[in-house]
Amino acid sequence: MRHRKSGRKFGRNTPHRRAMLRNLAGNLVLHEKIETTDAKAKELRRTVERLITRAARLGDELTVDIGKLSDEQRGEVVARRVHAQRLVARDLPKTLTKTNSDGSTEEVDLVYKLFHEIAPRFLARIKDKKGGGYTRITKLNARRGDNAPMAMIEILGESAAE
Repeated sequence: MRHRKSGRKFGRNTPHRRAMLRNLAGNLVLHEKIETTDAKAKELRRTVERLITRAARLGDELTVDIGKLSDEQRGEVVARRVHAQRLVARDLPKTLTKTNSDGSTEEVDLVYKLFHEIAPRFLARIKDKKGGGYTRITKLNARRGDNAPMAMIEILGESAAE
C-alpha cells in the first residue's frame, strides 16, 4: 500500500530521478516554459514551487541594497542570502547554456536568475501569505510515438523574454 507516500518514481532509481528533476527544474528556470509529460510536469511543479518559495521568502532582503546597511545588518542579510542560495543550488544546476535566436550561445547562472529575476515577481504574493501558485500546467495533445500525455509547464508572471 502507498499510504502517505508522496512523489512519483518514474521507473528510475533515486539518483537518476533526482538528476532528471534537477535538469527539468534548471531548464524551466532557464526558459520559463517547457514541454514534458504530464506526470513529470506535476512532479516538477512541486520542486520548482519550493525553490521559488525559498528565494521569495527572503522578502525585502532579496532586493535591499547592501551598501546602504550597517555592518551588523549587512552581515545578517548576506548570511541569509547565501544560505538560501546554497539550499536552492542543491536542486538546480549551476549554469545552463541558452541558444539565442541569432544562433549565439550564452551561459546563464540559474541561481542568480531565480533570485534576481523570478522570485521578485512573487514578493507581494509571499507578503500576503499566499504561498504557491507560481506555475501553470497546460495539457497538450498526446505524444505521437508512444501516446504519452504531454503538458506544458510555465512560470507565471511577467518575464523579460515576453
